[in-house]
Amino acid sequence: MTAPTPRRAVLVAALAVATAATAASVPGGGTPAAAAGAPRAQGPTVDNRFWFSYGHWRAGAHRGTTAVAGARPGLEIRTAVGRTEYADPHTGRKSTWEYATWTSPVHGSTVPATEVVTSWNARTPAGTWIQVELRAAYTDGVTGPWYVMGRWASGDADIRRTSVDGQTDGRSTVWTDTLAVDAPAAAGGLRIAGWQLRLTLHRRPGAGTGPTVWLAGAMASDVPDRFTVPASRPSGTAHELAVPRYSQQTHSGRYPEYDNGGEAWCSPTSSQMVIEHFGRKADPAALAWVDPAYSDPQVCHAARSTYDAAYKGCGNWSFNAAYAATYSGLAGVVTRLASLTDLETVVRAGIPAITSTSFRAEELTGAGYGTAGHLMTVVGFTAAGDVVVNDPHAPDNPSVRRVYRRAQWENIWLRTKRTAAAGKIASGSGGVCYLYAPALPGPGQVRALRAVGVL
Repeated sequence: MTAPTPRRAVLVAALAVATAATAASVPGGGTPAAAAGAPRAQGPTVDNRFWFSYGHWRAGAHRGTTAVAGARPGLEIRTAVGRTEYADPHTGRKSTWEYATWTSPVHGSTVPATEVVTSWNARTPAGTWIQVELRAAYTDGVTGPWYVMGRWASGDADIRRTSVDGQTDGRSTVWTDTLAVDAPAAAGGLRIAGWQLRLTLHRRPGAGTGPTVWLAGAMASDVPDRFTVPASRPSGTAHELAVPRYSQQTHSGRYPEYDNGGEAWCSPTSSQMVIEHFGRKADPAALAWVDPAYSDPQVCHAARSTYDAAYKGCGNWSFNAAYAATYSGLAGVVTRLASLTDLETVVRAGIPAITSTSFRAEELTGAGYGTAGHLMTVVGFTAAGDVVVNDPHAPDNPSVRRVYRRAQWENIWLRTKRTAAAGKIASGSGGVCYLYAPALPGPGQVRALRAVGVL
C-alpha cells in the first residue's frame, strides 16, 4: 500500500497525538532526547513466543482440543464442547458452529511491552474457521479482557475473514492486528508484562473434521521513540536471493472490492513473491475466479486471501503471515528485527524478509514516491551494504528490483517516529517484518532464526 487504510490511519493519528503531548511537556517545547534519536540505554526491545511443537500443544488448557503428533504437530478438535451461533457482521448470515478451545500458558514477556502482534498458521477446510484471542497482564498487576485478534479462515465462503473494531479496556486498544498500550509515550508508564492466547476452533455441527492449528504466538515489543537510527555496519560481501518479481501497479483497478485494487496490494504482492521463492504455487482451481485476461492471477488471489473485511484492506500483518502458511510446508510469523545486521542474517540463510516502511520521497533516493505505509521484500545486499529489494510499487515486473542506500533504508524501516508532509509527526513501523520460511527449516535457517530471536 502507498497510503494508510482507515484502521491503520487511526493508529498513526493516536501515536502522533501521544508524541505531540510528550514533546509539549519538555521545557521550551523541545523534543525529548529519546525521540530525537539520542542514545538511550536499553536492553532487548522485542520478545517472540510461538507454540508449534507437540510438547507445546500438550501444554496449556484443553477444552475439547487435542495435540496431534507428526511431521508438523498441531492442535485439533477432539470433541466439541458446545455450539455457538455466529452472526457474520459483513454478510448478515447467521450460522451455528461446534467449537473447542485451547488456552496457552501465561507467557511472561522478557520485554515490558507497549505492543503485541499475534501470528498463527492453520489449515481450515471448508466448513471450519478459527478465532484467535489475546489477554494481557499489565505491569500494575491487572489482567485485561480477552481481545479478539482475528476471526480467520483461508477462504471466504463460510465467514468473512476479519479483525474486530472497538476493543479497549481504557488501558490498551486493539488496532486491527496490534494490541497497543494507550499511553506508550509516558516514561515508566504502563506496560504489558505478559500475555495468553486462546484459540477457538470451529466446525459445522456433526462434521468429522475441523481446523488444524500448526503455530500460534505473538511478538511483544517496546521499541523506543526515535526519529533517526544509526546505520549498522555491513558485512562487506554481496548476497542476493532469486525471488520472483511482481508489481502491484499492474493490478491497478482490478477487483476494487479488495482494498480498492492493486495500487494498495503491496502486502499480498510481497507475500506472493516470497511464497513462490520457496517453490509454492497457487492451485489452478483457486485461481479460476480471476479474469483470464489478467496477468499474474496469483497476486489477485493473494489480495482476496489476505483481505480483512473490518479493516477493508489487504495489509493486516497477521493475515498475511497466516496466508503464507496455507501453502504446503511453509510457516509465517510477524516480528520486529533490531537492525540490518539481523536482516542480513536471515537473508543469508535463504529467508527473504517483507518489511514495513514509511517515508517522504526525498528520504529514499531512487524510490520516486513517498508513502505513509508500504511493504517491500528485502532479497539481498550489495558488497557496500546497500539493500536490494523487490519493491512492488514499481510500474511493472521487470523494474521491481531496486537497490536503496543502506543508511536511508535502515532509518525509514527502524524508526518509530517521522516528520510527514506539512511537518506533522507520524509513526514508523519500528522494524516490523514478515518472515516466511519452511516449517521444517534447515540447520542454517534454524541458527539464523535463533540468532534474531524468533526461535
